[in-house]
Amino acid sequence: MLSGGGTGPALAGGGLGGVAVVVGRRSPAAAGYLLGVTRYPFLSDEWIEQSKKLREEYRDRTPPVPVSVRMNQVINDVPFGEGVVHAHLDTSSGRLEMDTGHLESPDLTVTLSYDTAKAILVDADAQAAMNAFMSGRIRVDGDITKMIALQTASAGAAADATAAELVRRIQEITA
Repeated sequence: MLSGGGTGPALAGGGLGGVAVVVGRRSPAAAGYLLGVTRYPFLSDEWIEQSKKLREEYRDRTPPVPVSVRMNQVINDVPFGEGVVHAHLDTSSGRLEMDTGHLESPDLTVTLSYDTAKAILVDADAQAAMNAFMSGRIRVDGDITKMIALQTASAGAAADATAAELVRRIQEITA
């Protein structure tokens, strides 16, 4: 959607409150280079591995997440693997913890398309998140107030220079 730093990619980037998803599927090889940085398709196994490493690198340098949320994520229309990614995020420890698979007893489950997830989680496009939600391209089952609280916290985290740097680095590795 990536365990690690308090504001992780999506928290700093806004939209869906830091749902910078994580999942494992068979994936295509690295998609290219950017200034000597290897780029990977969003949500590919390689992308997930590298984004986890980045979040871990920033773990103690970003502020804790002030909202406790346990969120499952279903990403549809993924252009590789089986076409669906099941992931989760959990901020109940004060840190953004993300991984593949689903949590038992989540506060909510968010279902959205691959393109929408990328626009929200990587491009940090808050307008894309609002448009997708208002047009029904994002489905939320469960406590939507938790998602709204996390999104509000994400907006504040975006002002943190270290969190912004982490977001930039995640964007750099994303094809």
